[in-house]
Amino acid sequence: MKEKLTVSDSKKLFHEKFPFVIPGLYKTIVDEMLVELNLLSHQSEFIQDYLFCVGLTEIFQELMKGYKPEEHLDLLFESLCSSTNFESRKIKETCEKSLEEFRNKSSKDLQKLLKDKSSNNLYSSRILNLGLYIIISNSTDFEGTSESEKNKIISKIFANLNLPFTKAEKEIGIYKASIKKMKQAKELIEELKIKDNKKKK
Repeated sequence: MKEKLTVSDSKKLFHEKFPFVIPGLYKTIVDEMLVELNLLSHQSEFIQDYLFCVGLTEIFQELMKGYKPEEHLDLLFESLCSSTNFESRKIKETCEKSLEEFRNKSSKDLQKLLKDKSSNNLYSSRILNLGLYIIISNSTDFEGTSESEKNKIISKIFANLNLPFTKAEKEIGIYKASIKKMKQAKELIEELKIKDNKKKK
């Protein structure tokens, strides 16, 4: 059994493994994920299941879009995981395998497959909830339906897995808003760069 690390232990380990400056836009995200993973590793009921693996891998990829230099991303993910007692390789492999398993399925098929594949006592965490949301949003009949219909599909699947939806709904909302904010911030940075280059010329 691995020793339990404090948040400051994890931060120290992370910076030893990833000795590069993280651009301001991404620094807060990395810090939040580091703290979240550290706290999860202390929960006795927490299990590193496929929903957690999908959540962590996909959230990281989505929120780190546009990160430069891009070749640092693998090391960044690995450092986040290893400094909080998780194995990045195993997490990525589980995520890939799971997404493949759920590909091209309708929400109805997903509901049955998720129920068969999940344990009865899932530990509800932000990462797991978002992993489940990402799987549902990839279903063949999800896009193109109204927001209220999407919410019905999501809440039904969460209820079927005995997961509280009120908390998850809030987390999904924050996640979607974060993606939007990141996109806007990146666009603004690009605009400023173009203006600056024009001034220099």
